[in-house]
Amino acid sequence: MKLIHRIGYYLGGFSIGLVILAFFLSGKKTSCDYGPNARVIKNIRSKKLLYSESVIAKMQSEGIDSTTVLQLIKFGDIDFSLSETKSEPCKRYCIENEIEKRDLNLWVENCDSTATLERLVFK
Repeated sequence: MKLIHRIGYYLGGFSIGLVILAFFLSGKKTSCDYGPNARVIKNIRSKKLLYSESVIAKMQSEGIDSTTVLQLIKFGDIDFSLSETKSEPCKRYCIENEIEKRDLNLWVENCDSTATLERLVFK
């Protein structure tokens, strides 16, 4: 069998496999969150988000709504050096992001069933 025929069979089988795989995975909510940052963000976003009184006051004074906070969490980066990942029963994470070209730190307490936004600090 010639090399060109082997390549043709390989590519044909590979493309059929990709189509079958796409068919099975298209209806499911699959994601590839393997990094520590992505796993923690996904975990926080899967829980009910509560706000402390100081955060609510800061949000009102800065004109930030809850949808913006959710976007800041979704696209933020966790600073593990500032976070308290060993604390029990709830871990505390510092999520860094920027809004309107101002650096912002969101301090989130991640418990079993809820996540609480404790502090909102502009740098």
